[in-house]
Amino acid sequence: MTRTLHLNAFLMGVGHHEAAWRHPRTDPRRIADVRHFQELARIAERGTLDSVFLADGLAVGPAVRHNIQAVFEPLTLLAALATSTEHIGLIATASTTYHEPFNLARKFASLDHLSGGRAGWNIVTSAQAREARNFNLDDHPAHAERYRRAAEFVDVAIKLWDSWEDDALALDAAAGIFADTDRVHEIDHHGPHFRVQGPLNTPRPPQGRPLLVQAGSSADGVAFAARYAEAVFTAQQTLADGQVFYAGLKRATAAAGRDPAGIKVLPGIAPVIGGTEAEARALADELEALIVPEHALAQLSGMTGLDLSGLPLDGPLPDLPDVSAVQSHQSRYQLVVDLARRERLTIRQLIGRLGGGRGHRVVAGTPEQIADQIERWFTEGAADGFNVMPPLLPDGLSAFVDHVVPLLRRRGLFRHEYAGRTLREHYGLPRPASGYAAARALVTA
Repeated sequence: MTRTLHLNAFLMGVGHHEAAWRHPRTDPRRIADVRHFQELARIAERGTLDSVFLADGLAVGPAVRHNIQAVFEPLTLLAALATSTEHIGLIATASTTYHEPFNLARKFASLDHLSGGRAGWNIVTSAQAREARNFNLDDHPAHAERYRRAAEFVDVAIKLWDSWEDDALALDAAAGIFADTDRVHEIDHHGPHFRVQGPLNTPRPPQGRPLLVQAGSSADGVAFAARYAEAVFTAQQTLADGQVFYAGLKRATAAAGRDPAGIKVLPGIAPVIGGTEAEARALADELEALIVPEHALAQLSGMTGLDLSGLPLDGPLPDLPDVSAVQSHQSRYQLVVDLARRERLTIRQLIGRLGGGRGHRVVAGTPEQIADQIERWFTEGAADGFNVMPPLLPDGLSAFVDHVVPLLRRRGLFRHEYAGRTLREHYGLPRPASGYAAARALVTA
């Protein structure tokens, strides 16, 4: 079978560049307008992209003084996008640290039903300590403990989605039987973090369960992805680093007893597109000039765990602790440290590089140059697709769909039209069987 490229549009406000809201080609008032996001979803669908994705956080930090933050709860917003699209997948971030399995499983099952099988869950454990203080906690749980909770959380959610077998709805009006109760199951889960009786009060989703996505690249994150994830959003700056991560994750997936083809690796790419390379570079320079240094330093301080506010912008980063001492964003921390050391960047240069993609790779060039980069990573073992992060929205997404996607199609790398209706079909992944139905089949065999 011919391998097919997968493309996800990461929707963030009016653009991924931290200064996007200050650029004259955007209107920051649109972040609170559902029509803006519906327009973005329709643009992505016009390009036959696999999915759109909304990130989320559960606290407002000091960055809000200088940068736009998410306004809408993502599952609510995606329900609105489901009504204005027909094919595009709908992926939302939700934290296993600050939700309960029953409520979250029900929300994703509802979105999957409402969209006709297009829901996906980006599973995160949360990274900001300030989130804890919005949920009756004084501090953020330790990194390893968050992943232990996440594993049990996902196990419970899967049991809940399976608690209604596919044929549980009898809908026999003549006999007065709505559901076959032999096919609706209490899960009776008792674990270290959760006690959940079930069943879910929503029938089994059209996809069986939403597409499971994960975004951590730390050792704990890779182990978690190998066990559960079907798509992974990741960040690498170089082809070599991308190849190492890709091969390592596929090996870990096989070691976990899963088919490595069942997990899709999508590095982030922030394409700054121009008619010429000079035009693209000029746009990148315009955006970099709009960065507020105070904000960028605060962001970098949060990422490194060090207060950098008093250091000269044109000096180097100070010595930083080993990644093992970091409790949040471990993989992104290591990426930033490696980038600064590899390219001998000053603090000013580093915040400029991070402003466009927060550690994801920024590529400025013509549509042909962007397509070349995508094709190389795809064909040389660094990616199954890409998490596309336009610097400006909607213009950057339109430019990608109208000028880069046609090139990928002509090269035989990407679809011309949707072949299926569900998100799993877009990603070439099977619909999982219900665990209860499988157990029944074994008993009756």
